[in-house]
Formats: sequence, C-alpha cells, structure tokens
Amino acid sequence: MQFALLIIEDELLLGAELSRHYQDGGWEVEWAKNLKQAQEILLESEFNPLVILSDMSLPDGNALDLMEEIKGKYAYAEWLLLTGYGSVPDSVRALRLGAYDFLEKPCELDHLDLVVSSAFRSASAHRRLLYQTQQQHQKYSPKALVGRSPATQRIRSLLTRLTQSHFSALILAGETGTGKGLVARILHYSGTRAQGPMIELNCAALPRDLLESELFGHEMGSFTGAKSRHFGFLEQANGGTLFLDEIGEMPLDLQAKLLKVLEDRRVRRLGGNKEITIDIQILAASNRNLEQMSKEGSFRFDLYHRLNVLQLTLPPLRETKEDLEDLVPLFISEFGAEASKQIKTIPERVWAQLRDHDWPGNIRELRNVIERCVLFSEGEILSDQWLQLPIKEVQPIYAPSYSLNHVDQICLPLDGSMALEDMDRHIIEIAFKRNNYNIAATARALKSTRETLRYRIQKYNIRSTDELV
Repeated sequence: MQFALLIIEDELLLGAELSRHYQDGGWEVEWAKNLKQAQEILLESEFNPLVILSDMSLPDGNALDLMEEIKGKYAYAEWLLLTGYGSVPDSVRALRLGAYDFLEKPCELDHLDLVVSSAFRSASAHRRLLYQTQQQHQKYSPKALVGRSPATQRIRSLLTRLTQSHFSALILAGETGTGKGLVARILHYSGTRAQGPMIELNCAALPRDLLESELFGHEMGSFTGAKSRHFGFLEQANGGTLFLDEIGEMPLDLQAKLLKVLEDRRVRRLGGNKEITIDIQILAASNRNLEQMSKEGSFRFDLYHRLNVLQLTLPPLRETKEDLEDLVPLFISEFGAEASKQIKTIPERVWAQLRDHDWPGNIRELRNVIERCVLFSEGEILSDQWLQLPIKEVQPIYAPSYSLNHVDQICLPLDGSMALEDMDRHIIEIAFKRNNYNIAATARALKSTRETLRYRIQKYNIRSTDELV
C-alpha cells in the first residue's frame, strides 16, 4: 500500500528532486508548484495525503493561509513547513495551526526523511483515531436508543439536544438494565467531546482503596505495592467524559474528594503534592434514588446537587412495552448474524408471551431471552420453547367472609391464610346451609355418605339455625 505525500514547492529543481526521492521510497507523490495547484489537488481531486511538505512562501501567497483553509477537511494530515529564512510570527502561527515541524532550508535529505517518517506515523495514528471516532459516532447516535413508546421518544429527542450542548455533569437514573450505559455512550460519542476519551468506572465493582487509586491515581511509593506512578481515571478522561456507574455505592469520604475535584477542576494523585488541571464531563448513573439517599445522609447532598445539572430517568420496559416491536427484531437480527441464522417469523404466541411478561431485568433480560431463542431456534421461525418466561397465575378475588360468589361455586384462598381443616369445615358448612341443613341432600351434593357427613358435622360442631336458636 502506498502512502500519499503532497509537495508544495515553487523551486523547480528542489521540487523535482524531492518528488523523485520520495517516489523512489514508495510514496505516492503529487507536486504542486503554487498554492492554486495545491488547493485544486486538496479540494477537488481524490488525492488524500497523510503528509504535506510545503514551502512557506510561494508566488501566490503564504502556505499557512492554505493550511488554515483546509484544516477541517484534512484534520489528520501533518504539515512540514520549509522556509529559506526564519520568521518568528510565522513560526508561532504555524505551531498554533498545528504544524508538525518548521524546518529551514537547506535541509539535508537524511534529516528530512526522519521528520517525514515521524510525521507519517503521527498522521496514521491520528487518522485511525478519527476513523474509530466516526464509527463510534455512527454506532452511538441518538437513533441507537430504539423504541416507539412516547417515553422513549422523549428521551431520544432530549438526547439529540444534549449532544449539541456543552454540560459539565448529568445524572442517569433508572432500574438495572434500562440502558444507562448505552445513553452514556450516546452522550459522549455523539456529543461535543467525541474527540476526547471516554473512561468508564463501576463504583460498585471495586473495594474502597482500589476505587480511590483508580479514580484519583497515585505516585510511586504512596502505599504498599505502588511500584510506579498511576494516572487515575479523572486524569485519563481529561478532555473527554468520565462515566461513573453505580455512583450511589461510592463511600462518603471519596464522594467528598470527588466533589472537590469537580469544583476546583484539579486533581491530586495519592501521595502527590502537585495538582493537575483537568477538563472533564461527568456522567453519573445509579439504579437507586440519589435524591432520597442525599436526604437520608447516605449520599452527599452537595455532590448530588453538583451532579444534578440535568437528570435523565430511563423508564422500565414494563412501562414501555410498545418498544418490544422494535427491540425484538433488532436483537433477532443482531444475534442471528452472530449465529449465522436467518429467522424471519415471530409467531403470535411468542409475541403474546413477550407482551405478558413484566421484564424485571428490563432490556438486559430481553436481550438474554432473545439470544437464547435465536441460538436454539431451527429454521426461519423463532421458537417459543426457549423463552422460558414464568406464566402468570390468575388469582381469584375472594370475599373477606369466603362467601359464595356463584350458586355452584365455593371460593377458597390458597395464600396460606386458611388451613386445610378450616377449608373442609367451610365447605361442609356452606353446603349444609345451602341444602337447608338436610344431611341426605348435602351428602349427595358433596358425593359423600351420610355417615361420613354426620361424623364431620359432629367433629366441627356444625349446627342448623334452628338448633342455634
């Protein structure tokens, strides 16, 4: 694979020599003799250089003007600027625009080769990073939050607005499995900090000491086992986003330290005496009610209000079952591709079970169920054999006195509030009363013998109304 190099040089001898030298070295080279030709190559052709080697002063202007003009389109390209005489203002402007190096003529080819090779490695890494960011942006756009329910549509609309805004902190609330992690990635990769890093930390997954070290970092020798300097997640997220999942599990003393960092925008590593300035966006997620916790004293009141610039509460799946219509086909397509299966039909009996289930594990539970079904389904029909969802039992409504609700029925509770012997007595007493305390008629109704019925009437001391009077 050839790597593209653009040479902008008005000196014919030098331009020809550089062009021949780098073509012999395996580069794909274009040579422009002035800014107009260079502009045509960069803006109108399909030539896509990683390195631009340009003379500073050209017959029709300054190369820095072109550099500034095309900066957005070729953000990853590295500029090497050559000049026959040094100029402090030009040097300052070149560095401000992001020039890789500023070299004076004449420049030895060996030294120039080293600088070009270094610039190429830098541009390649930068282009790779930009490509990955673009892929993440496409994957984590607001459209990635799938669903047609009004609640999901409102969240998606709000995400679209937030990704176009600058904000310092935000709380993501909602039950486990509702998609807080997905929303956090959407806010970062589609937001204003997409070019920066996104660092994720689950506060419930680490013990207190390790959590402090991972969050704030430490210096070598700051504690037993600290054999080298460690940059904490707050530093690593500089210029980007720090996603603190399950922040409600963070110990109170660490909450106080985190609050100070957020207020001062500076962090000090454990065992260090220097404060490092940081610029980060905080996304804090919890499946617990942080406002209630702050009132109870289990979460710092001041930290809660520092984070609560805005709060997004993701609804549970049981309240947005309309979203199943979009989520189920999406997951079938995803897991079908992984398992090389072509499932095209979802029977109505499957839909009925999916809609009837309340999904305590929310979207995470739904993903697992669909993955299992896709994995074990045969053919083009999604089998309900592997849904394995609990069947709801229809509970009868009982009157407090356990009275009859139909001439041929007796309702009995099965919740443990009535013993078996009490049920036996209740049945005989109701049947005896319904048959006007006639033993023969009651025995026939209960498909029992009169002797057995008399024994139980005596055992339970059941008497007629006349006897009671």
